[in-house]
Amino acid sequence: MLHPDPVARPAQRRRSHQGGALRRLLRLVTTPQSDGAATGTSDRSRPRTALPALCITQITGWGILYYAFPVLTAHITHATGWSPPATTAAFTTALLVSALAGIPVGRIIDRHGPRTVMTTGSVVGCLALTGVAMAPNLTVFFVAWSAAGTAMAATFYQPAFAALTGWHQPSPVRALTTVTLAGGLASTAFAPITAALATQLGWRDTYLVLAAVLALVTIPLHGLAQRYPWPPAAHRVSERFTGRRSTPGRTRQFVLLAGALALSAFAMYGVVFNLIPLLTHRGASPALAAWALGLGGLGQTLGRTLYASLARRTGVTGRTVILITAGGATTALLAAVPGPIPVLVAIAVLAGTVRGNLTLLQATAVTDRWGTTAYGHLSALLAAPATVAAALAPWATSAIASGVGGYPALFAALVAVSGLAAALAAATERWPGLRAAPVVTPDGTAAARPPAP
Repeated sequence: MLHPDPVARPAQRRRSHQGGALRRLLRLVTTPQSDGAATGTSDRSRPRTALPALCITQITGWGILYYAFPVLTAHITHATGWSPPATTAAFTTALLVSALAGIPVGRIIDRHGPRTVMTTGSVVGCLALTGVAMAPNLTVFFVAWSAAGTAMAATFYQPAFAALTGWHQPSPVRALTTVTLAGGLASTAFAPITAALATQLGWRDTYLVLAAVLALVTIPLHGLAQRYPWPPAAHRVSERFTGRRSTPGRTRQFVLLAGALALSAFAMYGVVFNLIPLLTHRGASPALAAWALGLGGLGQTLGRTLYASLARRTGVTGRTVILITAGGATTALLAAVPGPIPVLVAIAVLAGTVRGNLTLLQATAVTDRWGTTAYGHLSALLAAPATVAAALAPWATSAIASGVGGYPALFAALVAVSGLAAALAAATERWPGLRAAPVVTPDGTAAARPPAP
């Protein structure tokens, strides 16, 4: 009988260990975990590839489907002769479509998970951008952007929030913070890339290149990195909770909260789109005003890192009122302070910090009040009015500025809008719609917990 060489055994063990490590890494990326992993009850059981994949796809999707358009608008109008209002209206149509399409998208994610929805959305987005690039007239341009709106609904923050909320229970705030931090880099990454491509290729070929990048990056990541079972416990509770009489979407509290977030979004995006005109009115150069807007984006990233600490120290209604009021306060400072310009830039950064917190406030609004039950549908329903308000804000605030006599008066009007939003948020505490958010246990049952103050 032959005995193995004792000297060769350690080398064989090392090769076996290395091969096993490689196989485990491949399984991590391409193989779904067990049902137990889908419940999201501990850090070890959560899908490990979904979060980094969603961070990459959020940067890419927002950068190409959203932030490329403002960079290319002047190129489009110059090359085609289409008026700037008509060109912008096509993009506004996409945002409105995304608000409406988000509601059925959320319902589908609740039932089946995010993989198919987000992968299909990536495919639709690529085809829609190809249609935008090849549009021979405004009619086709509008139709293509409408299709892009459905892709936005299926790939932007709301479906990503639904995925991470389902997989990262009982505490999804860290995952939501991470993906919004990544999304905040979209304009930083893709605005200069888009500008450079447009200078060399023109707007049509630029969109074709971006469509190809969107396909190569987001389709495989959405299709492969989300191959995890959708949490069966959350799904079973969701089925029990979607009756007509029991759904939170029909309560007064939900309607008041949706109104508060919509008014807050209108004021917030009104400030963003009119900050540069306000600063140039106050004496800043266009370049410096653009820098102030960019620094506000950095403040937004900073604000998102602070949200978890704020959530630990405040009740759900209290922090909603605090953040909306803080947004109104920064708008009031921009309206009232005439200068100097560095002070106005500092206020713009502070306003960005508040905006960053408001993004996560909306992402956690449903789970903080009603738990994870039917999160996709309820979150999309709650976000729809805010998305519509954000889409209409650029046009509406420009009209208001003309009517009230300038940008300082516009910002003062937006302060009043924020005040009304804060009042609606405070009024949600009066209604009994704030029910105990269910804690979903691994066996699929739901145990009530006291509502947050």
